[in-house]
Amino acid sequence: MASFGSDHHRWVFAFGVLGNLVSIIAYLGPLPTFYRIYREKSTMGYEALPYVVALSSAMLWMHYALLKPATLLISINSLGCIIETLYILFYILYASKQARKHTIKLVGMLNVGLICAIFVVTNYALKEVSVRIMVVGWICVAFSVSVFAAPLSIVFQVVRTRNAEFMPVALSATLTLSAVMWFFYGFLKADMCVTVPNIMGFFLGVLQMMLYVIYRKPKPLVAEKKVPEHVINIVMLCNSDVHPVVDSQTSSNCDVNSTADADENEDEKKDEETVSAVADEPCSSQAQVHLDSPALLVCSAA
Repeated sequence: MASFGSDHHRWVFAFGVLGNLVSIIAYLGPLPTFYRIYREKSTMGYEALPYVVALSSAMLWMHYALLKPATLLISINSLGCIIETLYILFYILYASKQARKHTIKLVGMLNVGLICAIFVVTNYALKEVSVRIMVVGWICVAFSVSVFAAPLSIVFQVVRTRNAEFMPVALSATLTLSAVMWFFYGFLKADMCVTVPNIMGFFLGVLQMMLYVIYRKPKPLVAEKKVPEHVINIVMLCNSDVHPVVDSQTSSNCDVNSTADADENEDEKKDEETVSAVADEPCSSQAQVHLDSPALLVCSAA
């Protein structure tokens, strides 16, 4: 029995340490995003809500771990509080004025107002320690489920578009592995508040990775061939009555009357040269030719 108890505690400690290591990697996952924010000196439309919710969850789990007490939960959630706080401060530094005000309002509502209310109610209204631990634990479960459910919007987007290009598969794999470690930690300690949310985290992580494998190469969309509209633009390239011909090159292109007395063969040859010259260069600087559709070029000399 002593040996069994010793082995049991070793496994609890091992899964707790592994959970700490994997969770640290998960906490550092957004670093490339914040490096890009630093480089662009802008938040580029990113939302601060995930980091505010993650900070609230870490603070609540810290409160729960202190009530238990549970050293391995205290260590990872204290580090999580520090990292998420730095993320939020960094976000506020580079956010626009409107996004900064919105983020500060979120922090005030969730991380200050709500967390302080939970601390006060559980510490002063609930006198019995076991009841206090149970209430705080299930509040932690609710927050953890909300954090795990946050990527569901990405899952729906992947299914709808059949494209997993924007799915953070590395982060999904890390969170799945973290959920496995903390599940066994909670299971071996008979702590349902740790076990339950990590079951959901594991299945959501596996679902995301399966969708990534299925839709990692987006199927090409068959575009409908649109028949172009054949609009004939009649462009008056020049008119000697309205715009007198001044330039010698222009007159050589547009003067049709000079070939009126030539014989029939000479006239056809001149017509071909005139058409080719008109196609190469407009005979008036005021003419506008729209090349988006076939155009009938008319050079009027009368």
